[in-house]
Amino acid sequence: MQSNMMSNIDPSNLLSPFNICECDNAADYSGDFNPEPNLSHPCFTHYGCPFEMSHSRQQQQPEQPSKNNFGNGVAAATSRIPTRGAARPRLSPRINQSFLPVFHERANAEDAALLTNTLWKQARKSGNLSLTNKGMARVPERLYDINDADEDSKTANLEALTLNEEDAWWNQQPLNNLDLSSNALTHISPKIENLNTLTVLQLHDNALVALPPQIGKLEKLVRLNLSHNKLRELPPDLFSLPELRHLNISHNEFVELDPDISNLHMLEFLDASNNNIKSLPGGIGFLVRLTALLLPNNHIKELPPDIVNMRSLQKLDLMKNDLVALPEDMGLLRKLQCLYVQHNDIKELPSFEGNESLNELHASNNFIEQVPKDLCANLPHLKIFDLRDNKINEIPDEVHLLRNLTRLDVTNNSIHQLPVALAHLAHLVSLQVEGNPIKSIRRDIIQCGTSRILKTLQERAQAKDRQGGGAEAQISPAAVECQAQSELPAGNVDNFRHHQHVAPVQANYNIEYQRQFQSQYFMQMQQQEEQQLPQQQPPHCPVYYGQFTHQTEHQASQFQFDPQAAQFNPQVAQFNPYSQMPGCGPFMPEQPQQLNYRQSYAHSQLLPPHILPQREPNYSACAVQSRWVYKLRHTRTLAVNLEGLTQVPDQVFEVAAAENVHVVDFARNQLKQLPNGLQLMSKLVTELVLSQNAIVVVQPFISQFTRISYLNLSNNLLTDLPHEFGVLNTLRELNIGNNRLTFIPKALYELQGLEILLANDNHITALNVAGLENMGRLNTLDLRNNDIDSIPAILGNLTNIKHLELIGNPFRQPRHQILMKGTDAIMSYLRDRIPT
Repeated sequence: MQSNMMSNIDPSNLLSPFNICECDNAADYSGDFNPEPNLSHPCFTHYGCPFEMSHSRQQQQPEQPSKNNFGNGVAAATSRIPTRGAARPRLSPRINQSFLPVFHERANAEDAALLTNTLWKQARKSGNLSLTNKGMARVPERLYDINDADEDSKTANLEALTLNEEDAWWNQQPLNNLDLSSNALTHISPKIENLNTLTVLQLHDNALVALPPQIGKLEKLVRLNLSHNKLRELPPDLFSLPELRHLNISHNEFVELDPDISNLHMLEFLDASNNNIKSLPGGIGFLVRLTALLLPNNHIKELPPDIVNMRSLQKLDLMKNDLVALPEDMGLLRKLQCLYVQHNDIKELPSFEGNESLNELHASNNFIEQVPKDLCANLPHLKIFDLRDNKINEIPDEVHLLRNLTRLDVTNNSIHQLPVALAHLAHLVSLQVEGNPIKSIRRDIIQCGTSRILKTLQERAQAKDRQGGGAEAQISPAAVECQAQSELPAGNVDNFRHHQHVAPVQANYNIEYQRQFQSQYFMQMQQQEEQQLPQQQPPHCPVYYGQFTHQTEHQASQFQFDPQAAQFNPQVAQFNPYSQMPGCGPFMPEQPQQLNYRQSYAHSQLLPPHILPQREPNYSACAVQSRWVYKLRHTRTLAVNLEGLTQVPDQVFEVAAAENVHVVDFARNQLKQLPNGLQLMSKLVTELVLSQNAIVVVQPFISQFTRISYLNLSNNLLTDLPHEFGVLNTLRELNIGNNRLTFIPKALYELQGLEILLANDNHITALNVAGLENMGRLNTLDLRNNDIDSIPAILGNLTNIKHLELIGNPFRQPRHQILMKGTDAIMSYLRDRIPT
């Protein structure tokens, strides 16, 4: 029986599991597919072939009414469920469109049509033309004549031009900004020389393989972006551009930089990242105006010696190269602020002597084994120090000299013990030590974060001090020498150390730590001098071996320093910069008044006597005073932290003003208001840090600070700010977080130049959007952890705000999921809720 059944089946129907037959229209549409505008082949409809074939479109019998249980001979309602075996209803074919492939060779006419008359007129009026992301393969030829008068203007008479004055030739602007980015350009026509008025040319994200030499005729060009192309070399004529300041050749195929690049004397920014560059030309040091040099993701193994001649360089990015070492004379880059050398093969860091402006040092993922002690003394303004994923086994005690350090990352190293000196870094807010075999601190403490680690270190330092000290709290002789030499004139370090008792100003230590440091230093210096020096008194300074001679204490603190009066006495080999100080040299009274050591040292340091060591060693107060003033002059920074100060003498600010100090830092003390002596520096201060005090009120004299750009008043007890605050037009960043504010002070809405406002962790209940709208330059607004119960929708219209933080408030809308997506999502949500 089975064989009989198989004999009745047509073998042609076994070709497909769907038992498909030949398409009905196969004869009409035989051969290759030919895309025609009126193509209506059913096989290309959405529900056509291959399921609807000739054998399934047999003549159907007329539908007979069926009977059901609810009536006799009554036609049942049409069921939505098709009957099994019934033919599928044929759907009407959808309208077919002409088939145009996406990827095809563009004709010249297509590219030319992109430069419409509307764009043409707008470009001639504004001087800016953007043809970005148009898919162009060629630049429209018409573009190169945009600076010429068109035919209509040439033939029109004066009366016709007057009637349509907007299109007249005298109202046209020469093209100065041309954007041809994100296209498919492979070449640029030599006619580019006709656009000699260009100042900005954007050619990034194309497929350029070469540039015409005529690009060197664009003598007014200031900014040129050639990134994300296929360039391997630049035409020599390009290096003769006299005004070029910004050059971006990143993400290309360069193997080396042309030595003629040093001819771009006005160049300020150079980005050659993500290429195959193996070395830098020797003459690159002639780019003396360069402020940013970006060379990450290359194969550079060594830096040329003359790279340190870039005296204006502020940012140097050498990340992901093959560097083995950095130049020893990196200190010649005096203005360097950010250095990125992650993911290299560096084994040792230089001392960075002279890089006092360095703020960020990123050296992770290298083979560094130790942190140089001199490095800590030479980088007083370092804020970010990234050393993760190295082979460091110890953090030196000299790390406390990095007094402005805010972030230290030593993750994934071989560190066994953390020095207690870390507890004395007043501004350290992020300490990352995970991935180290640390045994001195429990793992659960490390997991609690920075504040818990620092608290533990501080408690241990105090406990060891009460017990007489220990190995962990001791200061090495190298630290003493490093501190002394880092703050003295280079030519007189030895004379100054061996002929006067020099004590470092440890303003960043707490009381116990500073006392121990100074005591050890004094004992060492006293022992050396008793063995080497004759017991005689220098003729130019009666202050010697613990005696401070002057007329009155007030005169000693009111002296005037004259740098030209500094004298060097070869008789005793002593550098005495205070030969005109009251009590020294010609100002010595006939019957001197003698103070004990603690009183003289207190006057010389202008610090409370209770922070001084109990022992009274042989010591010269003139030497301490000179070193302290030299430190102010050398760093232009007055920093006194972790001292528990409730007030600061005016003499401190008098001396600081005389040395042109522009950074004042009294963080982590007990001040209840701004020191009145600050008024003496109102014309000098650009940065003022008074965080983590007990300040209740800000005095109106804050309005006198006409140069201040950064003000940190966080972690205080402020409830409002005076209305005089509104005149600080130079203020760019203000931190008033962690106070007791219930509203954003009204005076802040008058700060037209404010860019960053941090008001987190207060008790602010509402937002004044109208006031925020007046702050046209506000870019960052941090309102986390407040009591805001609703966010006005019109806040979304403040497009100048690029960073908005609102997490930790009790409002319900926007939801937490939207807040986590970032500022763009928040602002878009708010704009959608604005009623129309």
